[in-house]
Amino acid sequence: MDILVKVLQLILSLSILVLFHESGHFLFAKLFKTRVEKFYMFFNPWFSLFKFKKGETEYGIGWLPLGGYVKIAGMIDESMDTEQMKNPPQPWEFRAKPAWQRLLIMLGGVMVNVVLAFVIFILVLYAWGETYLPADNVKYGVTSELIFKDMGIRNGDKIVALDGQRVNDFFNIVPDILLNDPKSIEVEREGKRIILPVPESLVAELVRISSVKNFRAASLLAPRQLMDSTVVKEFAEYSAAYDAGVRAGDRILTINGIHSRFYDEFTGVLDSLKGKNIELALLRGKDTLQIPMELGYDGKLGIYFANTDRLEFAVRKYSLGAAIPAGIKKGVATLKSYVKQLKLLFTPQVKAYKSVGGVMSMGNIFPGVWDWQVFWELTAFISIMLAVVNILPIPALDGGHVLFLLYEVITRRKPGEKFLEYAQVIGMIFLIALFILVNVNDVVRFFG
Repeated sequence: MDILVKVLQLILSLSILVLFHESGHFLFAKLFKTRVEKFYMFFNPWFSLFKFKKGETEYGIGWLPLGGYVKIAGMIDESMDTEQMKNPPQPWEFRAKPAWQRLLIMLGGVMVNVVLAFVIFILVLYAWGETYLPADNVKYGVTSELIFKDMGIRNGDKIVALDGQRVNDFFNIVPDILLNDPKSIEVEREGKRIILPVPESLVAELVRISSVKNFRAASLLAPRQLMDSTVVKEFAEYSAAYDAGVRAGDRILTINGIHSRFYDEFTGVLDSLKGKNIELALLRGKDTLQIPMELGYDGKLGIYFANTDRLEFAVRKYSLGAAIPAGIKKGVATLKSYVKQLKLLFTPQVKAYKSVGGVMSMGNIFPGVWDWQVFWELTAFISIMLAVVNILPIPALDGGHVLFLLYEVITRRKPGEKFLEYAQVIGMIFLIALFILVNVNDVVRFFG
């Protein structure tokens, strides 16, 4: 069921974004009296699910939900309709229009994607506000995995600042490290402030870990949990603890008489007792039970825990007047952030290309339950992502057409039609190869 909900959210989100993106091209084409022959949601190789003609334009829905397109008369695009180009240019054709008009027609989709993202952010902030976890509310500090322990962070440390800039939202710490490459992290430990240098290899290692199947880099640094507020929620498919008599709702008090204040200390005790006979003291209702069991060599009980001590999130509320500048600011910040993520792809030592994902990865960013706030926030992010990717100077993308148009504006010379045809073919081959690569990455991560 979770997978179905994710797939439906992805399809709806992409449908909205494709519709608006292609409408951007369509509206500018109409503005400059350029004929649009087709306007399609999704691709329609061989056949369409639905179509009708109004005026000079055929509107339809294709069966392949990987995008959409508008076919503009007199333009070499993904349809590769070169027969039309053999005839003399007509006044209503794309190729007959001034370069500045053709430039705006090609930029229309990207501009609409950016504006749409800003509008969505504004409406989300107005409707729901902005929920975040203040770093000050992580009262017991953090638990960290080996990658952060190696640089000197200890369980219980409170993250105060990155490069001297105070941390406000706890869940922005790891993204800030990935994208802004800070040189130091300031922590509070036992009432003292300590500045830890960030190793140069940290970003590359975070990217590597984030590319591992079902693992998120953000989980490497998490709020510390009290063991007293941790209860048994459910069990793994095979659970030694369940076989021994542990049940959902139990609270584990001690292991071999050892009481752990924090959950990370509890897992540390388990790790030290791998493969041994242990005794768990449990609180079930008002009763205290002693459960003997044999701990496997993996040190796992086969239990999924829930924490009843809820983190204290904060919510910023916005009036419509306040949401407008705040939404635009958030849109600009998201745009800058995604550009930085793309830059990582071209940083050889980081090897970020291994973490790039395709349809499965995109679908997996949506939650397994339908949450409209999360849906619209993710749709705004994907809209920014599509705008940035589409403007890359690659033939077959909007950015490729823009590149050739800018060349024409600067040199006052049009690239030859044969050159544009070959460039379009090369661009399409590149994009198909890239599509295969990112989806192979998904499959490798899933089965790896």
